[in-house]
This record gives sequence, C-alpha cells and structure tokens, in this order.
Amino acid sequence: MPSVKLPKKSTDTDMTPFVDIAFLLLSFFIMATKFKPPEPVKVETPNSVSSAKLKEENSVLITIDNESKVYVSFGGKTTEDKGKITGIINDLNSSRSLGLTPQEIEAFQSTPLIGVPLAGIKNLLSRPLAEREKIKQPGIPVSDSLNNELVWWVGAAKKAFGGTKLMYLVKGDNTSKFPAFESVINALKRNEEFKYFLITGQEGAPAGSDLANKLSADSRK
Repeated sequence: MPSVKLPKKSTDTDMTPFVDIAFLLLSFFIMATKFKPPEPVKVETPNSVSSAKLKEENSVLITIDNESKVYVSFGGKTTEDKGKITGIINDLNSSRSLGLTPQEIEAFQSTPLIGVPLAGIKNLLSRPLAEREKIKQPGIPVSDSLNNELVWWVGAAKKAFGGTKLMYLVKGDNTSKFPAFESVINALKRNEEFKYFLITGQEGAPAGSDLANKLSADSRK
C-alpha cells in the first residue's frame, strides 16, 4: 500500500499582533504613570523600623539638610487647602511688611520649599519657576533664639489653617547638627506645638520580632 504523505505546515508564528499589544501596553503605562519629581533638597535620613506611613496633606514639613540649613514647605491637596497655604504668605506679607506683589504671592503656591530669610522672600518669588527650583537657598535663620524666623512660618501656618489639625513633620539629614534640630523644636514650642513626627527611612523589622510578626499578619489579611 502506498504511503500517504501529510502536507507539512509552517511552524512560524506571526508575532505582529503580540508586538502591537506590547506597544499598546507600553504607551498606556507611559501615559498613566506619574513620576515622582526630584526633591529640591537631597536628604539622607536615618533608618528606623516602623509600620506607619505619614500623609503629607495638611502638614508643615521642616527639612534640615546635611549643612544644617533649615527649609519649610506646606502640604495640602484640596482647593481649600491651597487657599490656606496662600493665606500663610498673605499673613507674613502683612505682618512682616514683605512688600509682595499679587504675582509673587501666587508664585508661592508653586514654590517647592522655602529656605531663605524673610527679607529674601521677594527676590525668590520674583524669579521664574525653573530658576526657583534650582537656586541654592541659604536656609531659614534659626540659630539666633531671638530671631528664629521659623517661629513666624509655623505661626502663620497655624493661623491660616485655623481649626484644621496640622501635622508637623521633621526631616533631618544623617549628618545635620543637633543645634539646628533644637532650634526647629524651639520654634514649634514657641507656637505651643509639642507633637511632631520624624521622617526616617524604612527598614525591615528584625525576623521573629513582634513587629515583624504583626506586619506579616497584616499582609495576609
């Protein structure tokens, strides 16, 4: 009996549809992803073991860099919060006679952080945003207890936010000096604020510890 030869089928696979899907997914992630903006001041914080993550809305963030310079920024996401942040600079403009124009007051909202003496605010806010983000600021004067200008910033924030609960966050570099930290705490105390949170780097809890067991249990829920 003659043998029957079956026709051979090509084993090649058309990859065009897969390539199209890959490009569609790539385009989606590029358009949907929000990249974290670079920090205006680089700070290497000490590490700690903690299960809590602090939210930065309705907050006063005080940063101490590796040269012990002090900066301040304010957090708020809603339109009302942003209006209150503008209220901070309006209050200081009035109480400290800064002489800011409406355009400079509006520029405060988009300034990532403040690290200049009050006398230098007008010069900072008069610059374009791109220049404000790159300028090397000298830090808020805090070393002189009689002229600790952070006191004014915290006081203005309390007044602007009224009855809203503010979180005070302190973010210090590993190499910053204690006097700068002490001056920051004194500025909070002079505004009758005695509770604050230290921002640190996250590290894993020691294996077998109560915290490690708790985190493991929470992750399984």
